[in-house]
Amino acid sequence: MTAPIAENRRARYDYHIEERYEAGMVLEGWEIKAIRAGQVQLTDGYVVIKNGELYLIGCRINALRSASTHVNPEADRTKKLLMHKEEIRRLIGKVEQRGFTLVPLNLHYKGGRVKAEVALAKGKAEHDKRNATKDREWEREKGRLMRHQVSSKS
Repeated sequence: MTAPIAENRRARYDYHIEERYEAGMVLEGWEIKAIRAGQVQLTDGYVVIKNGELYLIGCRINALRSASTHVNPEADRTKKLLMHKEEIRRLIGKVEQRGFTLVPLNLHYKGGRVKAEVALAKGKAEHDKRNATKDREWEREKGRLMRHQVSSKS
């Protein structure tokens, strides 16, 4: 996978990521231009299932000032995600039966096209989030202590 265009860092904090999938996106021309200019935000995005199809909601793409005059850009437009029917069927089954959620992790380029990485995830409880924060802070502190110890020996 190439470098991400936009990333949803909040997803890793709020959810246990189980499986990852790559999906194509149906975009308009002005959206592609805005994405190339970095005018995209994925933080509040989520994926819903309607009529056996996947849709990305809450992904904000801010239109450029130079957008076409005959197009009326809508920043929070619902975008359709493209995946094979069999994959979608499998996802629907897991979401409905086991209480999973579909969360967008990032947008990236693949072969000149914009793709969305979607994760099958389970929500974390509040105590899990606190533990993750505590572990992250301990790792940071441990690194500081190790660096300090190495520099004092020299």
